[in-house]
Parts: sequence; structure tokens; C-alpha cells
Amino acid sequence: MHKFHSLYIGMMSGTSLDGIDAVLAEIGPDGQAQLLGAVSTPFAPPLRQALFALQTPGDNEIHREHLAANALAMAYADLVKRLLTDSKRQSSEISAIGAHGQTIRHQAGPNTALAYTHQTLNPALLAELTGIDVIADFRSRDLAAGGHGAPLVPAFHAQQFAGDKNTAVLNLGGIANLTLLPQTGAVTGFDCGPGNMLMDAWIAKHHGHAFDQDGAWAAQGTVIESLLESMLADPFFAKVPPKSTGRDDFHLPWLEKQLGSNAFRAEDVQATLLRLTVTAALQSIHVYAPQTEVLIVCGGGVRNTALLNGLRDHAQTVFSHAPEVRSSEANGVDPQLVEALAFAWLAWAHKTKRPANLPAVTGASGPRILGACYPA
Repeated sequence: MHKFHSLYIGMMSGTSLDGIDAVLAEIGPDGQAQLLGAVSTPFAPPLRQALFALQTPGDNEIHREHLAANALAMAYADLVKRLLTDSKRQSSEISAIGAHGQTIRHQAGPNTALAYTHQTLNPALLAELTGIDVIADFRSRDLAAGGHGAPLVPAFHAQQFAGDKNTAVLNLGGIANLTLLPQTGAVTGFDCGPGNMLMDAWIAKHHGHAFDQDGAWAAQGTVIESLLESMLADPFFAKVPPKSTGRDDFHLPWLEKQLGSNAFRAEDVQATLLRLTVTAALQSIHVYAPQTEVLIVCGGGVRNTALLNGLRDHAQTVFSHAPEVRSSEANGVDPQLVEALAFAWLAWAHKTKRPANLPAVTGASGPRILGACYPA
């Protein structure tokens, strides 16, 4: 048996498929996490392409998925070794690795016979390669209890970011999700729509870039109001939380269907996609937490200057008293690393037998201990 330690590693590779983040965290008995070190790496192009291809059904996909799971575990293991070397730590000092894996299918709903989620990863191989216990498959237990299995980060956001003001946390990954932290009342949270995913897909189609650097291309365009209205009419936005979404709902074919035969300028479409992310998030806050005073933004989307400015500017038109919009950096956490830190915390919660889902967020029938352990 490993002696209990307060050091955990969290690993995240999100729906944007841009790369892997790994963090080393010290987590105290109260669950407060302190970031001690971090490393990131982009996906190797063959692995990124393999994971993209698995987002849709295809030939021999079971075989291809297992090979991708092995490759992802090896990439995770390489990053763990880099993190330990940089931090001057030994594997024996780490209690566990919280490893999310890569979501390739997610189907939530009230009928548990039809609900499932699948994050590709070979956690047994990761445990073997690192010599550290691995906690993985965090979403399934919540789905089994009738929940959406997403978003999972609100419990961590509540632990890390709750303060003396009505606060909302907006995570801008491939998908955007919200955590609402009111001064009175329950913590709630839900996916509010696409984050970077559609903008990434559109610029990749037209310019071959993985993302829109600083939102510069979107900034060259003008919002197409009719297109924005059409996109916001998608049934997802009218759903009442708890709700979750992903690449199964929002993808390039979805966008192309919205465009129809219209010959819009490509940069105008990009500007409209940016506004879609902004509008969906701010309208959700306005409906479910209009008293919000502070909006903490995290995730890779924080690097999109035009997106962050859009949130600040558009908040003035949505709210009579617009919340202060700031990066999680102001709270001492690099916005790119919040999700990886959350999975270190989720591994700690598993090890300490602490339920880590929030039924008010996911819709599960009660609190559950999340994840499955693969001992070293």
C-alpha cells in the first residue's frame, strides 16, 4: 500500500484537441489545491488526427480506438515523467494521477438504459508506465445515477473560487460551461454552448490553423445577426439545466447546415461564432444568476483576446450592472490549467472517498464518489 500523500497529478486533454496539460498539486485536508508545477504539450499530429476521426463512426473503429487509447496513455506517461523531473519529485511521492482521457462519445439523458459516456484512455497502461495509481472514468458513476456526467468542474470551482461576492466561473474550452456560486443558495452549473470548438473548426477549414490567434480573424469580421439568431434557435440553448453538450451536438456539419446556401464572408462567420459563445454564456448568467458580480474566466479561450473583450463589452448590454470579467489568473490559477487542476482534485476526492458530483449541477439522484482506480 502506498502511504497517503497530499500530492496529486491532474491531466486534461479537452474537446479542442489542442494538447495535454499536466499539473502537480498539493491538496490539503480541506480540499484546497495549490499548484506546484505544470507542463503542457501539443498532440502529435497522428494522434490528434486519430482522435478527431473517432468523433464520428467509421470502419474498424474499435481497433482504432484502442490503439489511440494506448497512444494517449503513453503521451500522458511521458508528460508525467517531465512533470516529475521538472518538479524534482519521485513517483512514490504522488498519491494518484487524475486522468480525464479524451471524450469521443457522450450521450446523457434521464433513461439510464440509453445513457453512456466514453473517454478513450488506457489507464491500466498509464499506471504501469508511471508506477502511480491512476483514477479515471470520472463521468460514468454520475450517469449511472441519472445525471449528465457533466460538467464535473463546478464542485472544484466552488472549492477554489467561492468568495465574498456572487461569482460565476466560465470555462472556455471546446465547450463552454458555467459554474454559478451565489452568496446564498446552491451551487449550480451546466454546459452553456460551444466555446472554442466551432471557431477552431471554421478557421481550420479556411486557413488550416488550429485556432484563431488572439481572435484576430474574428475581429476582422462583422456579426451576421440573422445567422446568430438562427444558431441561437438550436434546441440546446432553450433547454433548462441540468444540461450538457459536446462535439456530438456542435460540429462543422452543424455550422454548414446553419449557413445553408448563403455566401457569407468567412471572417463574418467567425465573428458570429465568437458572438455565439459570448451571447450563450452571458444570457445563461442573466437568466440563472442575474445578481452575478464577478465573472471568472478560465480555459484556453482566455487566450482569445477578442473573445475576452467581447464578454466585457457585451456584458454592458445584457446586464444593468455588468459583472467584473477577469481571468482566473487574478485568483492565482493559470486559466489554461484550471481543468487539469480540477482532475487532480477529483483524484483526491476519489482517494478520500468524498463525493465530487453536484446533483444540482448534473441532475444525478444523489452525491456519488467518482472515478475508477487502477492501482500501480
